[in-house]
Amino acid sequence: MKFETKLFLYITPFFLVVALVYGWWSRWEPVGVAGLFLVTGLTAMIGFYLALLARRIDKRPEDDPYADIEQGAGDQGVFSPWSWWPLVLAAAAAICFAALAIGWWLMAIGGFLGVIGLVGWVFEFSRGQHAH
Repeated sequence: MKFETKLFLYITPFFLVVALVYGWWSRWEPVGVAGLFLVTGLTAMIGFYLALLARRIDKRPEDDPYADIEQGAGDQGVFSPWSWWPLVLAAAAAICFAALAIGWWLMAIGGFLGVIGLVGWVFEFSRGQHAH
């Protein structure tokens, strides 16, 4: 996780400098300056999250320069290949995107469907008492 952490934390000052230079050069045009400051904040948040995560987990084979390929073999996570919830979320995103062309009232329907899909996907394995 060290490389990923450094990657995001080292590009954060770059985006900050770019945002300030762009703001000065464009006489603080609001949309571009806001977008660049948001990118700066997002890279900082990702970098700090990865730094906190790197403290909690063991060293990965990717972090060891002398590791063998075989050390990374095996299960990499828990995935549910039979889940239908990503399809519900994709439909909600499509409805929200269509709301830009059709009307903002459609965004409420897409947002409601998105919340249902997200809650269903997050709690998919949490059925019954303390199920995993």
